[in-house]
Amino acid sequence: MMEYKGYIGTVEFDADARIFHGDVINTRDVITFQGKTVDEIEHAFRESIDDYLEWCAVEGVDPEKPYSGKFNLRLSPDLHKEAAVTAKRLKMSLNSFVEKALRDELKAL
Repeated sequence: MMEYKGYIGTVEFDADARIFHGDVINTRDVITFQGKTVDEIEHAFRESIDDYLEWCAVEGVDPEKPYSGKFNLRLSPDLHKEAAVTAKRLKMSLNSFVEKALRDELKAL
């Protein structure tokens, strides 16, 4: 993976075409790039992000920010209750409790 200005790109190699191609994975907008060498793919990634941001500025559109830190989560009512009660017992907000649980789970991977 590569990161530039908060945008994350992944790269795959197409053996048939003998080319690297990549996608920015942390936006809903489609941003792609390609190159024949590592240097070319890295340059193309940065150039694609810069082109996207420039296009947004010219069009007067707000660029999609990579992850705002907000997302909706749907739980069963029983799990919601259990999490809320446990968070209260730990003197934490539900948000802090869920964030901690996610962090702990990600560390375990």
